[in-house]
Amino acid sequence: MIDTPASLIGRTESVVDLVVPTSVAALAATLDHDTPPRTGEPLPPLWHWIFFRPVVPQSRIAEDGHPVKGGFLPDLGLPRRMWAGGRLRFLSPVKVGAPVIRDSRIADVSVKEGRSGRLAFVTVRHEIRTPDSLAIEEEHDIVYREPPLPTATAPIPTQAPSNEAWHHEVLPDEVLLFRYSALTFNGHRIHYDKPYVTGTEGYQGLVVHGPLIATLLMDLVRRNEPRASVRDFTFKAIRPSFAGNALHLCGRPSPDGKTVELWAKDHEGWLTMSARATLA
Repeated sequence: MIDTPASLIGRTESVVDLVVPTSVAALAATLDHDTPPRTGEPLPPLWHWIFFRPVVPQSRIAEDGHPVKGGFLPDLGLPRRMWAGGRLRFLSPVKVGAPVIRDSRIADVSVKEGRSGRLAFVTVRHEIRTPDSLAIEEEHDIVYREPPLPTATAPIPTQAPSNEAWHHEVLPDEVLLFRYSALTFNGHRIHYDKPYVTGTEGYQGLVVHGPLIATLLMDLVRRNEPRASVRDFTFKAIRPSFAGNALHLCGRPSPDGKTVELWAKDHEGWLTMSARATLA
């Protein structure tokens, strides 16, 4: 049954998990770090995304590889679903080995007409708690889209800034995408099934996960400011990045050192994600 936007506001979900050291070590290896955080040490910012996995029976998986819509996340009659961005505040550490609870609520639903057809934006608010305190407040934006139209024109790309002070190049190949999909238990076929992503979804190749790019941008902060603590982080997906093409991770701290402007650009110099980290 198709959900109506008004009926969705306030829908809630609560999930319990454990910050398992082996999963933390696997993400550290995926991000090319030799030494993972140990039990009792703080989990780096955004690494909580590999927990609270969408564990549903195989019989409830949709054609796109996601769990079927209509549970906590709504069915708006639009088949394509992706992360669009988010805002996070880090209040206290999540420690490796600790139990965690995520309480989620649908905060907003809006439907619009875009150049590519009908769009819906769903904002979900999460609160992640440890036994000691509220650790993370997060707003997560999800975009729903119609199937690609044969006559649709691609959006005009945005040239990325060229004044970065920090730069790190990553080649997101099929293995990296597979490992991140496995860590997050993400079955979305756009990340590993090339015939599906090009034939059904209309993309030119395997799509790099938006959360992975955001995590790599946050990792750029950690690599360049290892002693800094991130208080707030915002990010927005601009344009898809594709497997096999170089991904350039860029950052520029403000003169006072309190914020860092971050962005990702593809091998052609087009902006694919913008972000900002506020340091405590």
